[in-house]
Parts: sequence; C-alpha cells; structure tokens
Amino acid sequence: MENVFDNVFENVFETDDPKRIFQWDNLGDIKTGRGGLGEEMPVALYRLMQYTMVDVLSREFGLDKANSILRDSGYLAGCEFAENALITDQDFDAFVSHLQEQLKLLKIGILRMEQFDEDSGEVVLTIEEDLDCSGLPITGNTVCHYDEGFLAGILFTYTGKSYDVREIDCWATGNRCCRFRGIVI
Repeated sequence: MENVFDNVFENVFETDDPKRIFQWDNLGDIKTGRGGLGEEMPVALYRLMQYTMVDVLSREFGLDKANSILRDSGYLAGCEFAENALITDQDFDAFVSHLQEQLKLLKIGILRMEQFDEDSGEVVLTIEEDLDCSGLPITGNTVCHYDEGFLAGILFTYTGKSYDVREIDCWATGNRCCRFRGIVI
C-alpha cells in the first residue's frame, strides 16, 4: 500500500490562508530530502519532541492549557489526515477498516472499534501500541491528548459532526491499550 506521505510538497510556511500556517501539502518532499536516512525515525525521538513541547507549554501556560493546545494540534492533524490520506466517501465499516490499515501502515497504532451507536454517534475505540504512550511509566494520568484531537478531527471530517474525544484508559494509567470515547457535541 502506498504511504500517504509520498507526494511532493511545498514550503511549510507558505500558505494561501493568512490565519493558518500549516497545510497538508506543506510537509515537504520527505523521500528526496531524506534519501539516505529514509522516512522512519525512532518513536523515542517523536516522543522527545512531543513531551518537551508539553513541558515548555506547561511552564508557560499551565498543564491544562498545554493539553488543550496539544488536543487542538491533534484536531488539525486529524482533519488534514482524513482529508488527504483517507477515503471518506464510504460506509462506516469500510471507513473504519481503511483507517485501521492506514494507522497500522504508518505505525501510529492498532485501532479497534469497540462500540458505535448510529443514533447518538457515540464511539468507543482502542489503540494498541499507541505511538504516544505505549511503554511509558505508569503515572495514573492519561497522556494522549494529541490523539484525542487527532481522532476528533478524523471523526469530524468523516461525519461532518463535531466530536469531543477523551481518553478514558491509557498505558500511563496502567492499561495495555488506550481507550477513547467520542461523543457528538
């Protein structure tokens, strides 16, 4: 299956929208730019970037605001990911299957749908081997705030409905998978 990051992109800071810096097609030509090193990197370096940002944002704005910023960033990423890397014009089961394939292919995690209520839109899903937290020490706190936003963005793009997604179980709370509940707001 083709990697969704295989396209040629523009400069990350040049956009047509003055209110928004990031756009999907501004990620860069990763294959050409990293011809020798390749597209993959260790999970530890991804987490180093993410958790040092949380540290700095927390010291600057407080932990709740830092988590909110991470959630908002994840939401933007989820919308962009769904619009550019997923097939959104298919029935729910096919969409979930495709999403599972993409998340596994990109080594983000292994998605399982636990529950979907067609009437209310409520969804409960798990992600095993989650990029953000699997293997972290147990702290008693959920830490996958970026994932909350990412999933909310994907759900919004697919359904057209706004979702509030919250992590209810996490590796860092002692579980071996992350569990998320999404409700339509």
